[in-house]
Amino acid sequence: MAAKRKYDVVIIGGGPAGLTAGIYAARSRLKSLLIERGATGGWIINAGEVENYPGFPDGVNGLELADAMQRQAAKFGLETLAAEVTGLELKGEQKIVKTGEGDIAARAVIVAGGSDRFKLGVPGEDEFTGRGVAFCAVCDGYFYRDVPVAVIGGGNAAMNEALELTKFASKVTVIHRRDELRATKILQERAFAEPKMEFLWNTVVEAIEGEDTVKRLRLKNVNTGKKSTLDISGVFVAVGFRPNTDYLKDVISLADNGTIITNEKMETDVPGILAAGDIRASSIRQVAGAVGDGAVAAIYAEHYLAGK
Repeated sequence: MAAKRKYDVVIIGGGPAGLTAGIYAARSRLKSLLIERGATGGWIINAGEVENYPGFPDGVNGLELADAMQRQAAKFGLETLAAEVTGLELKGEQKIVKTGEGDIAARAVIVAGGSDRFKLGVPGEDEFTGRGVAFCAVCDGYFYRDVPVAVIGGGNAAMNEALELTKFASKVTVIHRRDELRATKILQERAFAEPKMEFLWNTVVEAIEGEDTVKRLRLKNVNTGKKSTLDISGVFVAVGFRPNTDYLKDVISLADNGTIITNEKMETDVPGILAAGDIRASSIRQVAGAVGDGAVAAIYAEHYLAGK
């Protein structure tokens, strides 16, 4: 069946990379569509404050920044569609983006779908999700006022979660499988200086237990094998991300971890398919980097189309 809707550029993913690509593509008078399965803005909407984005010396709320990007893109004529992308097929030089809302034809595609959070994969995690297991401190921190919580992970995301939770929780215990953090130095300095935060090193969670809600974690020291429990009222999981590229495995080249391999022009090994943001193999996973990727991808998508 032929796709009923046809565009010059279809952008998959509505985070900073996708929105920036949309601004550039629509401003270039390309008929452009952005497809986002969830809330437009991506993970940035969970950031209470973005401090390192140029032009905001006092920081900017992540949701407000994403909203401003979306309004700017819409002003130039970017169309948006709330849908899940389930496949991408090639028909000659035409790309068919398959979604739950039907097939969409594009002359060029920019993949900016970002990543999903990894889960721990331990007993109790799924059972207590929404009842003590959470993945977003900005979203859910308010529900943990004056009670102890734990954060699992040692990277930037984990430290941002933990620092956000100190606004509400009585104590925040960071549990990390290594003996040092992977977060940037400035986040480490803030975390170590925060009196509400404690650290359990070389430790993993083996199970999450409770009754109606989470009550405790079962832990194991990876060096000694010693097991212990930690009484808490909530646990926030921040152990990394998995790129949303399952539907691309047989279409373009992916790195071993599932991220998309591109050149400096954001081009993949298939002409007319580009990628931008956290989904790229060499992404720096920063808002400023995602914005730069989106701009480059849209510019070279336009170059590709002009050559046709």
